[in-house]
Amino acid sequence: MPTVDLPAPTPRPTPGQLTFTAPRRSKPPTHLADLDPAGRKAAVEALGHKGFRAAQLSTHYFEHFVDDPAEMTDLPKAERASLVQELMPPLLTPVRTLEADDGQTIKSVWRLFDGALVESVLMRYPGRVTMCISSQAGCGMNCPFCATGQEGLTRNLSTAEIVEQVVAGARMLRAGQLPGGVDEDRESPLRVSNVVFMGMGEALANYRRAIDAIRRLVEPPPSGLGMSARHITMSTVGLVPAIDKLAAEGIPVTLALSLHAPDDELRNELVPINNRWSVDEALDAAYRYYEKTGRRVSIEYALIRDINDHAWRADLLGEKLAARGSGWVHVNPIPLNPTPGSKWTASRHGVEQQFVERLRARGIPTTVRDTRGSDIDGACGQLAASTA
Repeated sequence: MPTVDLPAPTPRPTPGQLTFTAPRRSKPPTHLADLDPAGRKAAVEALGHKGFRAAQLSTHYFEHFVDDPAEMTDLPKAERASLVQELMPPLLTPVRTLEADDGQTIKSVWRLFDGALVESVLMRYPGRVTMCISSQAGCGMNCPFCATGQEGLTRNLSTAEIVEQVVAGARMLRAGQLPGGVDEDRESPLRVSNVVFMGMGEALANYRRAIDAIRRLVEPPPSGLGMSARHITMSTVGLVPAIDKLAAEGIPVTLALSLHAPDDELRNELVPINNRWSVDEALDAAYRYYEKTGRRVSIEYALIRDINDHAWRADLLGEKLAARGSGWVHVNPIPLNPTPGSKWTASRHGVEQQFVERLRARGIPTTVRDTRGSDIDGACGQLAASTA
């Protein structure tokens, strides 16, 4: 079995340090999912094959989730292996997979071509299957309560490496690895219905590749997976120019702003990007996103015991959101899943309930996030860190 040269360890960032430019590394091989339909046709023709083979390959990948040339019986037998080798190179190698929630949650660690590790999570809910995916190996935003942030940024993922996580989840469903993975009404395998960019990395710091990945997810088959943009959530710590840029893309994904504090003094510590764009600037950008797209924004708020869960902070958050209007926002308090050795821990249940009630009292729709995988290093980055 060939050995993989692991990437040099990324130096841990100093407190408050932000990293926007990923270290230079060799690029992953170009994959079908990196290319739009015209690019796929050109790539196939450049290899000496007929252009329509690109649509056939796309059908196998995006509709049937097939990457085994033996199953591509509509392709000439002599051409199958070379086409797959050139246009469907392996991007993710499974390293470790753990189950939780009675098998309804599967968390996977994948090794990339250069040895970097990323995580994805497949979650079965009544009537839907949600996939949480990574956009970077590591993260440069350096939030101190986040396992990924403390590891620093290794590199950006390619468009295809992002898409392949979703396709891998679809293959798991098709293989029956998730209980209830068959829609009993239609007697057919369920596909991944929802995708959240809430895994490793700040997707808006890997903007072009993340947007191209979203386009592959929403383009109708065989060009893409044919998902609804409204079932895709883009999470960000608050890169204001990128939020405005996303609003202009014309793709009505849901924006989730990871706020975690309503006041600059605390958010400067919890979310270092706040030193560049303040709470009010981030909220203004989120509101502009709502105005431009008509899509209600989610505010993500990890409740940390005795740090950001005070009643007055709930009141301040409610005031700031209500001041910008009604009907534009929804708050998701998240019970913190602490990382090993961290001083941060989850709020007490009663404090959590009071926080929710104070927001609701100000007319802010608020729902505590259903946490999954807490018994399998569920916080983003924990499983990869323990695997490395």
